[in-house]
Amino acid sequence: MKNLEELKQIKERVRRNLEMRSGDYRVKIIVCLGTCGIAAGARQTMNKLAELSAQSNRTDIAISTTGCAGFCEQEPMIKVQEKGKEPVTYGHVDIAAAEEIFDKHILNGQIVERYLFSKGE
Repeated sequence: MKNLEELKQIKERVRRNLEMRSGDYRVKIIVCLGTCGIAAGARQTMNKLAELSAQSNRTDIAISTTGCAGFCEQEPMIKVQEKGKEPVTYGHVDIAAAEEIFDKHILNGQIVERYLFSKGE
């Protein structure tokens, strides 16, 4: 850290990260980050979703992580939980899929069938 401005930027980044993981939300995105998911690119998927969320300037989207979902062949996997609706799990969510799911499902409530793994718990 070199100056006060850099410290303020770090503080703001941490604040946004905490808001992204908790608080009141309309949609919660859970990224599976088990070793199989990480090996398949789930960290890049999570980073893209966080970037898209930040760019949208929406404060009602939360992003969190979990471990392995038990379906390694489907990794990277994400679960989208909208308030008042059954959760939707997507498989093979690379960066391009994350962008499509974010635009269609997260922002507009439209399930993206081609990446759909399951609906409900």
